[in-house]
Amino acid sequence: MISFQPTDEETEFVNVATKVAKDKIRPIAHECEDKKQVPSSLSNEIAELGFLSLEAPESGGGLEFPLITQVQIMTALSYGDLGIIQGLPGVNDAASFLRTKSHPSLENMLNNEKTVAFLDLASDDQPWGNQIQLNAQRDGYVVNGVSQPVRLARFADSILVAGVDAEGTSVVFYLDEQDVWQFEAGDIRLGLLASGIGCFSFNQTEVAVDKVLAKGEEAEEWIKAARARIYILQAAKQVGSMQAALDYATEYTAERVAFGQRIATFQGVSFRIAKMAIETRIANHLVWEAAVKADEEEKDASGLALSALHRAHQSARYVTDSAVQLLGGHGYIQEYPAEKWARDALAQVTLYGREKDLLLQRGEQILAGDKVGVTV
Repeated sequence: MISFQPTDEETEFVNVATKVAKDKIRPIAHECEDKKQVPSSLSNEIAELGFLSLEAPESGGGLEFPLITQVQIMTALSYGDLGIIQGLPGVNDAASFLRTKSHPSLENMLNNEKTVAFLDLASDDQPWGNQIQLNAQRDGYVVNGVSQPVRLARFADSILVAGVDAEGTSVVFYLDEQDVWQFEAGDIRLGLLASGIGCFSFNQTEVAVDKVLAKGEEAEEWIKAARARIYILQAAKQVGSMQAALDYATEYTAERVAFGQRIATFQGVSFRIAKMAIETRIANHLVWEAAVKADEEEKDASGLALSALHRAHQSARYVTDSAVQLLGGHGYIQEYPAEKWARDALAQVTLYGREKDLLLQRGEQILAGDKVGVTV
């Protein structure tokens, strides 16, 4: 039986993260969205608390926290604002690659305090990946095309790329400031604006052989292991945003009066609040279960990560949209945070895969023989 009882250390870190979320992050959420970036004063404070190095291994100067601890901290921080958390500098998703396999080049990025964007071209759940052409040549690769939307694209010093070349071979490589790419803001009208969301454009960009980190089966296994951890952490962030929307809607409906009584007492409202709470709890449970399995390096961790992210996408859209509906006309104006949470939820799905594609991947795993979690 899996125990989800947090340790004293986890509780202490979560309490600090919750305080930062409420006192430092939430009050400047709209300001960061308007300016389309996170102020260095806030990111430096979060870095000093160690929250930017939770996933990175100790060999690279990180804290190397268990994933189950990280998801609790990320959930607490994202309670403040998902857009700000997604816009924090550092290695971010690339840290999961370094966590699952040591590599000097990635450690150098971490030690040099670079901001690294992760471009996943190897995932079936990215509908825009086929706009990138990745062709092998004798001395490396050539990249052409425009990527799917990626967070931190506007601020990236380096790009970690996981892809499949034209011959069907998996590959992991990186591009740095000496390489050529263009940032395209694109038609991004949803949320997560403080995260530097945008696309990368490549025009005959050459990838030198010394920047290729892994190829073939080695790359495929590396991508699978790292992606599972990325999906779990991203799902945890969505749970934080859901919890914020749930708490806000609950408090609002408990205080708002219509026709002489609190609107929370209306059956339709109470039913919606209950459904929001159930969705948030289910998503959180799946994230924690997947985190425990990933920490234990169980073979079904990848499938559970897909399940967790799928449900987090689904639940986040429902919970944040419900918050908007329960606030009525107030739900659509920026003076209230609900409309931003709803937009952020939609943008998060854009970045990390649509529900139907994640579900398709999970179904393929089950049909291929992964029987664990069939009833989830």
